[in-house]
Amino acid sequence: MKKKYCIICRKPLKDGIIINGKGMCKLCEERLIKMELDTDFYEYYKECIRKEIIEPMIKGEDIKCQSYHL
Repeated sequence: MKKKYCIICRKPLKDGIIINGKGMCKLCEERLIKMELDTDFYEYYKECIRKEIIEPMIKGEDIKCQSYHL
């Protein structure tokens, strides 16, 4: 299996969250949650998430998601 890396810091993923097959390590996840919104770091995190998770979804990559009915 291919080793996964954090989409923010690019370190090997040992823990954290996986979104559409892309991972964010626990440290980056915690930093994002506690981060002030008007900082350069927040903009950097936002751009990494957009580039690694959102853009592939828009381009139509094969995504397997469950349908949730509310």
